[in-house]
Amino acid sequence: MARNLNPEKISKLHDAGEILDRKYGKRGSVSRSAFEEVAYAAYYSEILKERRIDLKMTQQQLADKIGKERSYIAHIEKGKTDMQLSSFVRISNALGITLNFNYNSGTALERTVELNPAV
Repeated sequence: MARNLNPEKISKLHDAGEILDRKYGKRGSVSRSAFEEVAYAAYYSEILKERRIDLKMTQQQLADKIGKERSYIAHIEKGKTDMQLSSFVRISNALGITLNFNYNSGTALERTVELNPAV
């Protein structure tokens, strides 16, 4: 049995881009860029944390592997520190994550994260 969609309700739907534009400004604005930086940091820190947990590795073990303090790993996983790219790469390598950065011809960055099965 097919459902009929209400065109009036459909016309009131908004996509994520419209919502972000209203809340944080248009793409490229200072406020939108600031929001995106925080969002990307949270996204990547969550990937690192999930991978560490999947590997049954403690924060201390990861810290020892990269020559940092455990508190540094904790701050990264909570999104409370702005890590340098070199630290991100070092942590990713320790967790067996391969990073590939592919730039599109437009303004958006295509992000790819691959997990290596063997660490």
